[in-house]
Amino acid sequence: MGWDVVVCGAGHNGLTTAAYLAKAGFGVLVLDARSVPGGDTASEELTLPGFLHDSCSTAHNVIQANPLIRDDELGLRRDYGLEYIEPDPVVRMPFPDGEVLTMWRDVDATCDEIARFSPADALEYRRMMDEYDRIKGVFSSFDHTPIGWGPSLDELLAGHPDGARWMKIRRMSAADVIRGRVSHPHVVTFLLWMSFMTMQPPQRLGTGRLAYSLAYGRQTRSWIIPRGGSAALPQALVRLIEDHGGEVRTGVRVGKLVLEGGRCVGVEAESGEVYRARRAVVSSIHLKHLIDMAPSEMWDEAFRFGVDTWRPGVSMFVAHYATTQPPLVGSGPPSVAIGVGVDPDRMLRVGEAFDRGRVDLDDPPLLVLTPTVADPSRAPEGRHTLKVVGFQPYEIDDPGRWDSIRDEVAEANLAHLRRYAPNLTDDVILASAVKSPVDLERMNPHNWHGSCHGGDQGIFQAAELRPAPGWSDHRLPIPGLYQTGSTTHPGGSVSGGPGRNAARVLLADLGTSLEAVISA
Repeated sequence: MGWDVVVCGAGHNGLTTAAYLAKAGFGVLVLDARSVPGGDTASEELTLPGFLHDSCSTAHNVIQANPLIRDDELGLRRDYGLEYIEPDPVVRMPFPDGEVLTMWRDVDATCDEIARFSPADALEYRRMMDEYDRIKGVFSSFDHTPIGWGPSLDELLAGHPDGARWMKIRRMSAADVIRGRVSHPHVVTFLLWMSFMTMQPPQRLGTGRLAYSLAYGRQTRSWIIPRGGSAALPQALVRLIEDHGGEVRTGVRVGKLVLEGGRCVGVEAESGEVYRARRAVVSSIHLKHLIDMAPSEMWDEAFRFGVDTWRPGVSMFVAHYATTQPPLVGSGPPSVAIGVGVDPDRMLRVGEAFDRGRVDLDDPPLLVLTPTVADPSRAPEGRHTLKVVGFQPYEIDDPGRWDSIRDEVAEANLAHLRRYAPNLTDDVILASAVKSPVDLERMNPHNWHGSCHGGDQGIFQAAELRPAPGWSDHRLPIPGLYQTGSTTHPGGSVSGGPGRNAARVLLADLGTSLEAVISA
């Protein structure tokens, strides 16, 4: 059987592109090297039977602004059972002095919490949330429009009453924004930690928006999770694709592009099997691997420059645990999310450790997730899945050394967490699975150098420069070949933005439109 479009990669972005194409009536085949679809949105039994762990992503905040979910454009909620949970409390942050700052879904309650440390900071926090609420539509419009298909971000900001301020704010660092708005060390730490949740060091220029947007997203939608695991999103997309005649095949690793007459007409698997496409090939293969799948002369100079200079960005170190209890900090209720930031200076050292390739186990900042607090369906009754996320560099002196130091780093992170959650004794932990940055790359090659966001999202690798100068509209130098996934605009996180944007471009090239698909 022939296919109109072959999509390489069954992460949530590849599946999103495929879903729009399938709904438009095109014959779509999706291929993925892993045994399960989902990429970094997979959920798997990593520790014990019955304990469903999110292999990489857990929170689905960013995708809530995507019309795919916001407007339920493809009926994933209405027809395919995708359901989201908004936990309360949102996140709890303990401090070495015994204090705990709790973010609640209610902004007044969050402000009351902050006011315990500084009434002035509480007022500033509320102002920050209000300011971002007024401008959020501009950023959302830009993120969900393919580059070149609408005004630039600065042009959009120029048309907004608050735009002039935001032209500067977005070029500032999150650290400078935060220190200019709040002063109590605990509040500064909380906002620095929150701004770091897209894996960009908060002292970096160009992260100013994150000082607002990350806290705003959690404040308005909580640490939002899909019922049944992160995989609920790709599973809904797979069902939609199959209902419209498409197919998703796992266990197929693409080895090279099939080219005829200078055009991409399919792909060849490492097994030797060829999958031909009548109309187009869509790739979510990481750029660093994709460029080796065709002769060098097929890629133009600007594209090769973009790939040659591609930076991986911050990598994660993840330990999964099956437990009998959730971690408990302070005297308040358990929370799906716990943030450990320690103090402002410690948060600002994260970027320095990465730049130097240094494993820093001194009071490590952590993101601690226990989704079973809000979604008990993920584990046997009375049991929990716990994920402890640290931030360590892939590129140490010898990345192969990660296999020998992995357990040591996991123990250090767990010991640090236990200072704040002493109930996590050895008898509470039933089993574990530890994933270093190297392991994350082994799990999913798109996590190049351990970066689960496809690569750094700094200003040198964003918007019209992502993935390469002159090639940011999802079309690639080889005719018939398109790119989606986190190496394209608007970048990493569970946003579905690259998938929807790529679908919009390809649908237009195929003679229809995303709007026609939605209205059908």
